[in-house]
Amino acid sequence: MTDPDPTIDLNADLGEGFGRWQLTDDDALLSVVTSANVACGYHAGDPSTMRRVCELAAERGVRIGAQVSYRDLAGFGRRTMDVPPRELTDEIAYQIGALRVFARSAGSDVVYVKPHGALYNRCVHDEAQAAAVVEGIRLAADAPLPVLGLPGSRLHEAAGAAGLPVVREGFADRAYTAAGTLVPRAEPGAVVTDPGTIVKRSLAFARDKSVTSIDGRPVEVDIRSLCVHGDTPGAADIARRVRAELESAGVRVEPFV
Repeated sequence: MTDPDPTIDLNADLGEGFGRWQLTDDDALLSVVTSANVACGYHAGDPSTMRRVCELAAERGVRIGAQVSYRDLAGFGRRTMDVPPRELTDEIAYQIGALRVFARSAGSDVVYVKPHGALYNRCVHDEAQAAAVVEGIRLAADAPLPVLGLPGSRLHEAAGAAGLPVVREGFADRAYTAAGTLVPRAEPGAVVTDPGTIVKRSLAFARDKSVTSIDGRPVEVDIRSLCVHGDTPGAADIARRVRAELESAGVRVEPFV
């Protein structure tokens, strides 16, 4: 199904550094994306990085989102962890609160939440972990914060039941299964790196509401926000090309909130 009047948000994971180490080209990406998923210190990020990214985002009118994670700096938040639900709730609220200090000091605010890495994938299927994340968002928020996640996930079910807005997300640079879930990073072909392929997939997401699975089958995926990972090699150039091609094709690129 082709959307006659497509609109999409372009998001990226930013602030993914720690001390002298910096993985994402925050300055370049903040000139392209409309929403910034800012690392909150648990998988990456430190106070100075969080403050800098929030200030740049506020200057450029980019929406700030808290990218919450398991406490896993060594594994970049991509290792499976079993965290008791109450503890996870507290850690989610803590991360959002920390980022909110810097967002507000920059004259902006945290306006949505997105889990990162292993937590994101766990919350696709795990009802208890998803509920803990949603409770953490509710604990930290002054008002219902939108939750960015995979369509049909347990996270979105829990968020909807709690009265939080849900925002359906797609990934331009990640392979999909025929069931509409992400191919695990440990499997071959899970990450898409060819810029031409990423652009083609982005257009299909926005206009046709579909993506081709890793085994070649079309998968219907209706999304409002499209992620280009900040740690993909050449991410800033890829994001520029994606945005240019989307706008040339008549797709409006604008924030979802």
